[in-house]
Amino acid sequence: MANPAVTSYADDAKIDQLVNETIARVADKWTFLLIEALEDRAPKRFSQLSREVPGISQKMLTQTLRRMEREGLVLRTVFPEVPPRVEYALSDLGFELGEAFCGVWHWAEANIDKIEEARASYDARR
Repeated sequence: MANPAVTSYADDAKIDQLVNETIARVADKWTFLLIEALEDRAPKRFSQLSREVPGISQKMLTQTLRRMEREGLVLRTVFPEVPPRVEYALSDLGFELGEAFCGVWHWAEANIDKIEEARASYDARR
C-alpha cells in the first residue's frame, strides 16, 4: 500500500504549475487590487468595483473578474430583476489568497527604508 504522505512526481508537477499560475494571477495588479476591494466580504456591483479600483477599464475589470471567478476566487451572483443586478464577492478561497499575500504588504512596510536606500545607492552608482 502506498504511503499517503508521499506525493508522486506528477502531483509535484501539478502543484508547481498551480503555484506558478497563482503567482502570475496575483502578480497581475488588477487581481490584487480587486482582492483588496473585496476583502471586506461585502458583495459589490460592477460599477462600485470600477470606482474603487481607479484606472481599471471596463474591459479589464470584466476580464479580471471572469478569470477570478473561473479560478474560484470570486463569487458572481445574478439577481433575476429587470435590469439584472449582478454582485461580486470574494470567495473563501479568494479571501485566503488575500491573507497569504498580505505578508508582502507587511514585508514592504517593514523594509521600505532599506529598499529606498538600496535604490538610491544603485542609482547614484549609475
